[in-house]
Amino acid sequence: MADPLMILLAVLPLVAITVLMVGLYQPATTTMPIAWATAAAVGFIGWGMSPDLIAAATIAGVFTATEILWIVFGAILLLFTLKESGAFDAINAGFSSISDDRRVQVVLLVFLMGSFIEGAAGFGTPAAIVGPLLVGLGFPPLAAVVVALTGNIMAITFGAVGTPLIIGLEDVFNKNTAIQEAINAEGMTVTQYVADAAVWAASIHAIVGIVLPFIGVAMMTRFFGEERSIKPALQVLPLTIFAWASFAIPYWLTAYFLGPTFPALLGAMVGLFITAGTLKAGFLLPDEEWDFAPREQWPSHWVGDIEPGESVSGGSQQVAADGGVVQESRDMSLGMAWAPYILTAALLVVTRVWSPLQSFLNENLVIAWSNILGTGLSGSFRTLYLPGAIFVFVSVITYLLHGMDGQEVKNSWQETTQKILPAVIALWFAVATVQIMINSGQAAGTDSMLVILSDFTANLAGGVYPFFSALVGAFGAFIAGSNTVSDILFGTFQFNAAQNIGVPTQILVGAQAVGGAIGNLVAIHNVVAALAVVGLVGEEGRVIRLELIPLLYYAAMTGVLTILFAYVVAPGAF
Repeated sequence: MADPLMILLAVLPLVAITVLMVGLYQPATTTMPIAWATAAAVGFIGWGMSPDLIAAATIAGVFTATEILWIVFGAILLLFTLKESGAFDAINAGFSSISDDRRVQVVLLVFLMGSFIEGAAGFGTPAAIVGPLLVGLGFPPLAAVVVALTGNIMAITFGAVGTPLIIGLEDVFNKNTAIQEAINAEGMTVTQYVADAAVWAASIHAIVGIVLPFIGVAMMTRFFGEERSIKPALQVLPLTIFAWASFAIPYWLTAYFLGPTFPALLGAMVGLFITAGTLKAGFLLPDEEWDFAPREQWPSHWVGDIEPGESVSGGSQQVAADGGVVQESRDMSLGMAWAPYILTAALLVVTRVWSPLQSFLNENLVIAWSNILGTGLSGSFRTLYLPGAIFVFVSVITYLLHGMDGQEVKNSWQETTQKILPAVIALWFAVATVQIMINSGQAAGTDSMLVILSDFTANLAGGVYPFFSALVGAFGAFIAGSNTVSDILFGTFQFNAAQNIGVPTQILVGAQAVGGAIGNLVAIHNVVAALAVVGLVGEEGRVIRLELIPLLYYAAMTGVLTILFAYVVAPGAF
């Protein structure tokens, strides 16, 4: 076991993040630079890292973070483009026309539509988009936030077209010589390894998530229904299971055959069309429609600045950045509204499975720095290959396809820029902090900070550690507000812990990816953002307390499955 002083030093950057964000409620833009400075000081004092090595690790982290930001920027740009064009109003109207039953609307909008948005954009976007849609339909804002945060856990691991796994794990493992060599020794590339870990993550989600749509409905009927009971949720149990199967089967098959890029996106798209088509045909609709109690009976804390029934996602009028109202929303068919996302999915598939095009995109307009400052570290930014380029391209096509005017185009870029800017500094410093912790052992030829922490944790927990591995990922997402950052923070940690206790690394890394999704339920950033868009800031504590219910279920079941997979199902896996 490592020296207790080294363990104490290694944990200091994580302590700084926890104290500042959880204890003092400091924003990530303040917390992450301080965590980086802490990691740099610890690396310099405890591990003898040179200023050049610290700077090189920081630069490598900035490269990785910039790739994440490029994906998120493009995804959010497409979302706001569809908002400005009126496409989201058309999509929303299409769903609401199927049934006025609130339980049906939760299944369609929260579980399926929310999962689709997560698969396309990630980073807390579904709650910020779906929440306002629900309020526009007449949901109490507090209920809208609670169910919107709950419904898309299965998709988060594969959010933003696989960013948590591709950037959070694959890129990090490729830059970790020890892990890369261990994987190569098994006859695998890092890409193949992460794809296998993604299948384990999808397997856990597919099993644990069978009751996820039901939980969303049950939380609504139990805490916001007039009768305060889960009985109305039980009445739509066949629908929730059907929706789960419609999503989970293509989701798992996509993870198995195509890798970590498309499971959430394609699973949700297939699930949406199957479930919506089945409901439109008159099957699985409840005998009686369920609704909330009359508005005058709602407690005051359910509603804030925005009255239910108001359009808070664009409405029939578009609001310019300066507050002025511009043109009325245009009439749009559902096919035209969905066309940009269908085009996006098609382009993503083509660019990932057609080798000549994949090679062209990977090799052109790449910004790279090899052997940064003579340290052997490297970084790259694949401008064309990353999904961000596809999102931006489709956004431009949408301007023409939907006949958008100059003001609408300007609004979409302004809203996107406002959304992404706060994340820039936070992500740059968060990923740079992790890179310092990962590469700290390079200077002294000893174990890095993360290896020391994983050794200590594995020794402390022993053979039962797999049960708690997802909670480590959940903690990372809770403090960082991102499944991707959680994977960057703790993916290496989980790999080393698995080796230390002699269980399959892929299963624990898969559990880490699931845990990162679980933590998003109570991530401060996500909760605040979701409440802000429905005019209900200040109810964070109430929301987090309610979200602990699905979190505890999901974490416990994930722990049980991880134990079974590691010791019974596939103890011989790598």
